[in-house]
Amino acid sequence: MSRPNKTIYMDHAATTPVDPRVVEAMLPYFTQKYGNASSIYALGREAHAAMEEARSRIAAILNADPKEIIFTSCGTESDNLAIRGVAWANRDKGNHIISSPIEHHAVGHTLEQLHKLWGYEITYVPVDRYGVVDPDDVGRAITDKTVLITIMYANNEIGTIEPIAEIAKVAQAKKIPFHTDAVQAGGALDLDVKKLGVDLMSLSAHKFYGPKGIGLLYAKRFTKLVPTQTGGSHERNRRAGTENIPYIVGMAKALELAQNAREEINRHVQALRDRLIQGVLSTIPDVLLTGHPTQRLPNSASFVFKGVEGESILLNLDLQGVAASSGSACTSASLEPSHVLLALGLPPEICHGSLRLTLGKDNTEADVEYVLSILPGIVEKLRAMSPVYQQMRSQ
Repeated sequence: MSRPNKTIYMDHAATTPVDPRVVEAMLPYFTQKYGNASSIYALGREAHAAMEEARSRIAAILNADPKEIIFTSCGTESDNLAIRGVAWANRDKGNHIISSPIEHHAVGHTLEQLHKLWGYEITYVPVDRYGVVDPDDVGRAITDKTVLITIMYANNEIGTIEPIAEIAKVAQAKKIPFHTDAVQAGGALDLDVKKLGVDLMSLSAHKFYGPKGIGLLYAKRFTKLVPTQTGGSHERNRRAGTENIPYIVGMAKALELAQNAREEINRHVQALRDRLIQGVLSTIPDVLLTGHPTQRLPNSASFVFKGVEGESILLNLDLQGVAASSGSACTSASLEPSHVLLALGLPPEICHGSLRLTLGKDNTEADVEYVLSILPGIVEKLRAMSPVYQQMRSQ
């Protein structure tokens, strides 16, 4: 197939383009309705009303009370607020937190800091070869000092979906707050916090065709939470800082659009994903699908190619007009093998050959067929220059 006259974007787990309808909803709040939501005059009251309307619309989708929604600057801040906020608020009860080894660094590095600087004990329950946490392992890890359980909803690198509702039941039985990083699940999976049974949940708008720079934390009523950002009395004294009204309005619009079209988009991207997985596995030797075969995000296809560097595959794809990723965009500058792939039990030398292709609503069958037409040749060319692969084949 000849190269198309456009970039084929297959990195929607990193970010998504902002929907034009979202931009349209945001525009008046930059230049016309620009008031500070804390001001008491008409412009301020107008901004405050827009923010509260957005909060109510988001809360309705999450099946939550509007007072349980805290606006933040991104998903990372939401994760930080949930973890540090609950840990600090419950310091008198204990210093033990349960998590998994495949969390996003927004969670993992926060836990490391809590351990190193404040002496918190962290238990990382194992995952199986598909990246799935066993709820029984979570139950066995609980001690009388456990103050928080944080397990992600869906993994950003391999797309595996965790049994959140089952883990929540384990946490509820012991009355331990349960947080889930749902940043990758936003727009793709059910976000009903009552069905899920979570006490805290983090989301970020740019994962579901909203703007970058805005996120939220759902915090169930009566959840003890110490603010990690201090200053004014914004967000009911839980997150100081002038509210970003245009982006809050944009996030509400994006989440509504994503929710309303969720089933249709999921059917579309899942069909493309399945064709992509089948095509890669049937035409390229020595490749593994990473993540769960079926219990995975509908748009996520991830692989490891033995004997090649994932970064080299990405550069060659880019030269031929395809944007993809070797894993988390937040760790793209790191030369270390993915902590997620290592946790699955894969050898480090294989982990370097990772490729993540994540589809979006605007991808087409022609996009997938184009990638399938060029990827085998790229891998073959790189392996021909790879002494590691030649050695592997001779053994």
